Parts: sequence; structure tokens; C-alpha cells
Amino acid sequence: MRIGKIDLGERPVMLAPMEDVTDPSFRLICREQGAKMVYTEFVSSEALVRNIASTARKLHIDDRERPVAIQIYGREKEAMVEAARMVEDAGPDLIDINFGCPVKKVAGKGAGAGMLRDIPKMLEITEAVVKAVSLPVTVKTRLGWDCENMIITELGPRLQDCGIAALTVHGRTRSQMYTGEADWTLIGELKSDPRMEIPIIGNGDITSPEKAAEAFDRYGVDGIMIGRGSIGAPWIFHDVDQYLRQGSWEALPDADKFSLLRRQIKESIDRIDEYRGILHIRRHLAATPLLKGLPDFRQTRIRLLRADTADELEQIIREIEEKYFG
Repeated sequence: MRIGKIDLGERPVMLAPMEDVTDPSFRLICREQGAKMVYTEFVSSEALVRNIASTARKLHIDDRERPVAIQIYGREKEAMVEAARMVEDAGPDLIDINFGCPVKKVAGKGAGAGMLRDIPKMLEITEAVVKAVSLPVTVKTRLGWDCENMIITELGPRLQDCGIAALTVHGRTRSQMYTGEADWTLIGELKSDPRMEIPIIGNGDITSPEKAAEAFDRYGVDGIMIGRGSIGAPWIFHDVDQYLRQGSWEALPDADKFSLLRRQIKESIDRIDEYRGILHIRRHLAATPLLKGLPDFRQTRIRLLRADTADELEQIIREIEEKYFG
């Protein structure tokens, strides 16, 4: 699969953009584990053009991450165009436009998935951004606003006509948020549409190597993105990559998984500070499948997620290893 001049190989699996998740450390770890491309947290065009420091920091990328995409969102064409030019100066491999974020503070204001209620404006912004930069521009969106307006099969060709280099579709509507099961049927229909010449990337509920293989085999997509399935489990890219290449996979040793979580903790603290770095990493600790299903774990889990120093966190992790994995 190619996006512009970027060759991602056959059946590439990528790290989806996620706010408060896909920070530089996590992106690099996922690349090392087998993700063929990674995406930043989404960047507000309005905040970027106003030079908000916390937003500008999201443009920092490490050459070891490449290929890496920076994702932007917004509801005003002028701000999106200016933000795209600023992002281009930061040196990513491509720019992605977020037309899929369902959260109220984004979609409710007309940005992200909110654009699914104003298709002419979506297309206007997309075309303007494509013309404003020399990098490949891609789009990530959803099936539609709700079950009565699942428009992706007609929207896809129109976005392609705007000049985008690839299209990613999350198999839910905005109204679904992240509930229910992702429906890949329309993603498959879009991919089989003879009008579509750009790569189609599927996203939604890829939580195992087997589900990844099924997405490729059953729906014919060119690539897939893994989002929530990677939170607290960056090794999913190792498992999926191995399965797609060999037809089987061997899980990383538990010790290696703990090592990756420890690395995330350290690098989160180093990047921010001890207190906020631990707050940031709690989402990964809460979600990691490494700690799911352990007997009599409730009180230990509470302690783990309440720890507010690196030493305390390390002590609890050591106790877990000794008690459950020793």
C-alpha cells in the first residue's frame, strides 16, 4: 500500500491517532513493535494558529517514528489551511484531517465528526488543505452521523475528488461514539467501489491478530488502524505483524510486556513531570490486558491507579510481578 510516495508494504497495520494516548513515547514503542505508520494526537487548528504552547508541542516528532502523520481538526477553512501549513513546516510524512472524533467538545462544535452534518463544508476544507500543502493529505472519518445517515459509500468518492491520498473509515457512526460493535460492511463496500482509486484503511475493534487478518481477508481493505486495542498493549503490533506474515504468532514474554509499561511510565515522567506523567500513564495501566482477569486483584488495582510517585508505582508493579507472574 502506498500513500503518495510512502510505501507501507502489503497489509500494513498502523497506530490510530488518539488524544492523550499517542504521545511521542507511545508512538515510538508502537513503531518498534511493528506498526507501519503512527499518528499524533489530534491537533486543534484554532489552537495552533493562536500559538497555544501545549498544542504546538504536539507537533514534535522523532525521526525514529517515521513514517509519522500529524492529524489536525477544526471547523473553519482559513484556520485549517494555516494550521496545515504550520504542520507541514514541522516535517511529518503526511497530514491527516480528523472528520471522525465523536466527543461533544469537538463534534458538538461542528469539527471532527460534526462535519458529517455539513458535507459541503467538509469537502471545501479538504480541498483547501490539499491545495495548501505539498505533503500527502489523508482523511479519517466515520460511517455517518447516525444510523439514518450512513453516507460513507457516497462520501468516499467525493473526498477522493478533493485530492486526498488515502481515506480511513471507523466502522461506527458519530451517534454510536464507541459503543456496540464496529460495522465493517460499508467499509468493504467502499473498498469494492470501482470509483475508488486511493487506499481505504479500516478502523474499529481490531483487538487481536485474528481480527486483523479477518479485516483484510473479508473486507479487502488496503490497511487497518488499531486504536483502543493498543492502549496499555503496544505489543499488539508485534502479534499482528507476526500473524500476518507467518499465519501464527507467539506472545511476548510477560517480562517484556512489563518492561514496555515501565518504559512508558519513565518516558511519560521525563517528558512532563512526575505527577502529571503518572496521571497521563494511568489510562494505559487501567486498560492493559496484562492485568485483566487476575484473581483478588481489585485492591491492588486501586492502589496501582492511585499511586502518585514513580517509586510507589514501581513497588506495586514489583508486587504484582512477584505475586502473579513470578
